[in-house]
Amino acid sequence: MTPQELSECALELPGTLDDEAFGPGATVFKVEGKVFAILQDETDSQPAQVTLKCAPDLALHLRDQYPAVGPGYHVNKRHWNTVVLDSTIPSPEVREMVEHSWDRVVAGMTKAARDRLTLQRG
Repeated sequence: MTPQELSECALELPGTLDDEAFGPGATVFKVEGKVFAILQDETDSQPAQVTLKCAPDLALHLRDQYPAVGPGYHVNKRHWNTVVLDSTIPSPEVREMVEHSWDRVVAGMTKAARDRLTLQRG
């Protein structure tokens, strides 16, 4: 998945807005003001990467399954993974990771917010 495709995938999710809260080179995706993805631009020394929230057991499984998945960068490593967008992970799997991250963040919201966002998602 390319960074552009990842951005489109994230922005399709209800209530999602993006900004550069951490400065240029990092796009932050938020649902209802809560971060669920941080997309770091490609640099001369590394490909683009995205940091996503993840259930702890699934986070470990994904790290074992894919060399491009590691502990979250500058976040709680138990609950976040950083995924290198180097085309080694199938796009549908990356999409599932993005959606799972959104789901995890929404699950921590008030019942009213959860219900509204879940209804919008379909």
